[in-house]
Amino acid sequence: MALRGLSSPDSARGGNLLGIVGMIIAIATTLAAPGVLSYGLIMIAVLIGGSIGTVVALRIQMTSLPQLVAAFHSLVGLAAVLVAAAAFYAPVAYGLGAPGSIKLASLIEMSVGTAIGSITFTGSIIAFLKLQGLISGKPVIFPGQHFLNLGLGLGLIVLVAMFSIDQTIIQFWAIVFLALMIGVLLIVPIGGADMPVVISMLNSYSGWAACGIGFTLANNALIITGALVGSSGAILSYVMCKAMNRSFFSVILGGFGADNAVAAVDLGDRSIKQGSGEDAAFMLKNASSCIIVPGYGMAVAQAQHALREMGDLLKREGVKVRYAVHPVAGRMPGHMNVLLAEANVPYDEVLELEEINRDFSTTDVAFVIGANDVTNPAAKNDPTSPIYGMPVLDVEKAGTVLFIKRSLASGYAGIDNELFYHDNTMMLFDDAKAMCENIVKALE
Repeated sequence: MALRGLSSPDSARGGNLLGIVGMIIAIATTLAAPGVLSYGLIMIAVLIGGSIGTVVALRIQMTSLPQLVAAFHSLVGLAAVLVAAAAFYAPVAYGLGAPGSIKLASLIEMSVGTAIGSITFTGSIIAFLKLQGLISGKPVIFPGQHFLNLGLGLGLIVLVAMFSIDQTIIQFWAIVFLALMIGVLLIVPIGGADMPVVISMLNSYSGWAACGIGFTLANNALIITGALVGSSGAILSYVMCKAMNRSFFSVILGGFGADNAVAAVDLGDRSIKQGSGEDAAFMLKNASSCIIVPGYGMAVAQAQHALREMGDLLKREGVKVRYAVHPVAGRMPGHMNVLLAEANVPYDEVLELEEINRDFSTTDVAFVIGANDVTNPAAKNDPTSPIYGMPVLDVEKAGTVLFIKRSLASGYAGIDNELFYHDNTMMLFDDAKAMCENIVKALE
């Protein structure tokens, strides 16, 4: 029910509350079990974890949600590894048999859950570091990378088989170490433009890790919830890949910006039209319809509140205002929807790509705020572009395109946007929040 509630912005708050209630029931049920003895240690852990969660929730900015989600995924993976280690070292306490004679089925479940959990742990840490800007968001590519990953994957399978037979401590920790390496190597070649898929993929991994440990513990609730999270994350990953016209395996094995994709497109000596906040306000005020396209630039500048104020002023002037959200805008699925909801933008004004794309041709003004790659016409007309075939928003079909950016720098995909040089495009060079505030003042 929580997952179902999270499927729509207007029911997301209720979905969150249902998730909280579910976790309270799960914790209370666990504590009520007759085998639980260490209530003191458990309460200390609850206080520590609860305090950290409270501080994080109070201090986190909405723009940093992707990093937070990646960090939480890493903790789920680590928890799966620690539970598996506890079950391996004390199998009697878990009803798995005696040390050295653990049941075969339990060993397989334990080793698979450990492997997935370890991959999730390090993969999520790398994703967090990329999103936070602590390491480069560009793909890290080196010769023989795919063969190395293949070799490590086969080695992991061999280790799982050996561990299921011999049950040695060295084999268990070798599985952990090898899976940790695979987690790093899976994520470093993925570029920033593919981060929404990475977030949903790691979400899926964390669910399957929990599901595997649920089998080890013979815990039906953990199996069911882990499978729900794992399958929903996998479906979301597929939806994200479809939105970018990319196969899931191409995202796992590489990323935008790899090799020749890093090179910027040569657009020649072309000129741009540059305007001010007053120019933009004049065009917007005299338009009959406007479609606003938010992107990561809005998130970085935290411009969603100023943007909503601008939209409200335009609606008072009789302008029809709507918001067009690309499935992979931002750094995680639904990133733009969350930010717009935080600014109290009405849900019915926020439309997905397939709902609004055909309306750009009849729209007076397309107002793009930091959405670079998802508006690039090269995805439709340049077969050599690394984003060719990716569905993008047809903003260039609007009567006028107002594009807020700090500079003409390329987006996360590492390529120039030819939209900047179109005759109907006016560039507004400034911080997104500052520009929106300037437009608001001019409108007032």
